[in-house]
Amino acid sequence: MNQAVKTSSLAGAVSPMIPVLICALAIFLLSGMDVAMKSLVIAVGVYNTLLWRSMAAALAAGAAWSAGPRSKPTLPVLGLHAQRAAIVGIVLVLFFWGLARLPLAEAIGLSFIAPLFALLLAALLLGERIGRQAVWASLTGMAGVAIILAGQFGAASHSRDALLGTVAVLASTVFYAYNLILSRRQALLARPVEIMLFQNLFVAIILGFAAPWFAVALPSELWPLLIGVTVLSLAGQFLMSWSYARAEAQYLIPTEYSAFIWAIAFGWLFFGEKVTWTTLTGACLIVAGCLIAARSNPKLAEPIEATV
Repeated sequence: MNQAVKTSSLAGAVSPMIPVLICALAIFLLSGMDVAMKSLVIAVGVYNTLLWRSMAAALAAGAAWSAGPRSKPTLPVLGLHAQRAAIVGIVLVLFFWGLARLPLAEAIGLSFIAPLFALLLAALLLGERIGRQAVWASLTGMAGVAIILAGQFGAASHSRDALLGTVAVLASTVFYAYNLILSRRQALLARPVEIMLFQNLFVAIILGFAAPWFAVALPSELWPLLIGVTVLSLAGQFLMSWSYARAEAQYLIPTEYSAFIWAIAFGWLFFGEKVTWTTLTGACLIVAGCLIAARSNPKLAEPIEATV
């Protein structure tokens, strides 16, 4: 029978700064994935993009899981995998549907409402004591987002399609906040490769129920883009799971704000989006929030590894 046992072998070897920096790298990779995902969603729709990506990611993660050391997850852990997959599925459908109808920077900016909810959930569901610096880090980042959104919404009127996209992204943030908390619980009970496998497998299964009505074959010219999305997605998931197994959620959550910096850069590079002074001002506050979190000397979590 499988059981989870604690080990402190990594605690002394890992600097408290490393999980924060690794999580920031994961956000960078996932931000690059957002750019490619937007192109795929525009080409074949949100359902087919997520279906094919989940299947490809499940195959890749399954190969890695089979090749390395592994143990079968217990039923409670399997239930947690399925629970998070359902939440992730809702987040992905809502967010990428909205992303196809909004500028990249604006969609990412709207999504930053989630960490504020997640800090509260970390206290309620995980029993974490929210430090003063963690609160200031999130509030500073939220102030930056507010400035950017004020500038964007004040500059031009939005179409009905863009309004629906805004509602979809905002709705996704509610579920994403809970997803961040589940990430912490999941990372303490399973290895990153196991998490990647079952998350993508369960998402593919859930989406697969609608395949007879909505699935279409992916055009051959889009397969390289799908492979790139899959690699970025798996790499980002792995690094994020590694980080959440080693530091409390309250210290890692503010790194989510760094995604806006990449959204500004990628939006300008790939979509020709202009950068205004409000965007730059807000971005500086977002960076400040991340630095406050990184300098708060986060407490390391005890890594938990599954053994037979």
